[in-house]
Amino acid sequence: MKAESKKILKIALSFALAGVFVFFAFRGIDWASFAQDIRQTRWIWVLAFCVVSVGALIFRMLRWQALLRPLHSGADAAESGSGGSAAGAADGADGKVSALRVWDANNVGNIVNVVIPGSGEFVRCGYMTGGRASYDKVLGTVVTERICDVLAIVLLMAIAILCGSEQMKQFFRTNIAGAAAGQLSLLWVLAGVLLLLAAGIWALWHFRERNAFCGKIADKLKGFAGGMTSFVRMRKKWLFIIYTIGIWTMYVLMSYSIIKAMPELSHLGAADALFLCAIGNFASVIPVPGGIGAYHYLVALSLSGIYGVSWETGLLNATLNHELHAILILLLGAVSYVSLTLQSRKAAKKAM
Repeated sequence: MKAESKKILKIALSFALAGVFVFFAFRGIDWASFAQDIRQTRWIWVLAFCVVSVGALIFRMLRWQALLRPLHSGADAAESGSGGSAAGAADGADGKVSALRVWDANNVGNIVNVVIPGSGEFVRCGYMTGGRASYDKVLGTVVTERICDVLAIVLLMAIAILCGSEQMKQFFRTNIAGAAAGQLSLLWVLAGVLLLLAAGIWALWHFRERNAFCGKIADKLKGFAGGMTSFVRMRKKWLFIIYTIGIWTMYVLMSYSIIKAMPELSHLGAADALFLCAIGNFASVIPVPGGIGAYHYLVALSLSGIYGVSWETGLLNATLNHELHAILILLLGAVSYVSLTLQSRKAAKKAM
């Protein structure tokens, strides 16, 4: 009951924070001007947005599948044994990972992330656990993905600023670099937490043979580390790089498509799409459901602050980008949930 209360409180706080961002994003908006911008939208570019959105999800599926394959290799088999779900064992029996199952797990995880930020990662790991891949190892591959994505966002931002206008550079210095500098004390706190975490991991590993609890946690951490290093054991490491480039190329094209869909912004180019893509992805670190409100506020602030467009135009750009992607995620997630349910029932019948 106590755990359930904490879960409810976490969800409530997430939605409350989202509500604050929505309030500031939509406060004082001229709805007549907002509706006028919608009527002028070029819907062929909206269709292009939907196509490249699916492309981004496909590249994400391929990248995760590539990371999961080493976990089903003979080397991992000796460590993990043959336990796990029937569906998972079916995927990993011949050392292969079902592309359909990875696709479905990703899509269902995306739906859960819309409601509870970050929790979808744990859900999708559950669907891919089984056979030779333990849960902690699968979770390690997700952490590897997230680290790679953070580096990609930083790289995108750097490229956009180097190739962008003086207004863009000034906006970055004032609103992002300046804000980060003001949070120096927070960075010291984070550094302290990481140091304590490292000390705790060392202690668990040091006492793993003397204490049963430490030994059990150490085994989990070992599996987790094995998942994080699955990239090292990949036979074709260049595929991981290609898939990552493909993911972020699709994201930039998504931003570019919505820019071109709006006549007021159609004069903007690739560097602007890069910058808006990076800015929008910063909203993903704010713990609100699906980035609601936070994404809208950051993108509208960037467009009005750098390019001098109206707040309504910036907000429409953010709304089209965010809501169209959310609808696509919900539709694909619903289909994938049905698919996973049918797969589980089929595997259960075979096991009987």
